[in-house]
Amino acid sequence: MAVTVSLVALFGLVLFFLLRSKSLGYGAAFIAAMFGFFLASTGAAGPINELARAVINAIPDL
Repeated sequence: MAVTVSLVALFGLVLFFLLRSKSLGYGAAFIAAMFGFFLASTGAAGPINELARAVINAIPDL
């Protein structure tokens, strides 16, 4: 668990700086995918899914 959390922090930090410097490419796509993969295996996955579900339910049907 501790290794997963540290990888999430590492990939999140790298992704933040890639987005900030606007240097988006294949490397940023890989970092974003790895960030999502490791984030999904942490305890933060449940609250993130609940937040996304609440936002989707808050949007009125068109």
